[in-house]
Amino acid sequence: MRVARAVLGAVLVRTLPDGRVMAGRVVEVEAYDCPRDPSCTAGRFHAARTVALAEAPGTFIFWVAHNHPLLQVSCREEGVSASILLRALEPLAGIPVMLEHRPVVNERHLTSGPARLVQAMGLAPAFRGAPVNGPDLYLAPGQPLPDERVGVSARVGIRAGQNLPWRFYEQGSPWLSGGKPSMELL
Repeated sequence: MRVARAVLGAVLVRTLPDGRVMAGRVVEVEAYDCPRDPSCTAGRFHAARTVALAEAPGTFIFWVAHNHPLLQVSCREEGVSASILLRALEPLAGIPVMLEHRPVVNERHLTSGPARLVQAMGLAPAFRGAPVNGPDLYLAPGQPLPDERVGVSARVGIRAGQNLPWRFYEQGSPWLSGGKPSMELL
């Protein structure tokens, strides 16, 4: 959870082969800690996810779930399946390039969801296993969010582990995903 909270405010940067750059500030993430997370299917049903999530910390994990591409970052010691899911970005640079990848009328729909941000940034499975400090795709330190601007809720779209407060987001950001938490936390 510490890593998920710390990633808020970081900047995801993608440099295309032609030199154009896109960047977005992370405004929403979710944590998945398989050893103690009943919603995590790694180790139980999906051998490929088990291997991917057990990468060394700071490795990009890319896969398709429910026909939607997702970008995650491994965040525990190698061999332990745990990650954070990047759920939403506030576009900072390269918006015209993002619109080439994901043509939308309303720019608020450009990166406001895990699949949307993957599409807008032109990401592909080739980034699976890449380090978060790579040359073409990386997470740069951003301005840390003060605690009073950070919201915490249940994760979106899960059935098991609904009561875990593992979704972190920038309160009031217009770039948040439209997904609703699986349950209200007390």
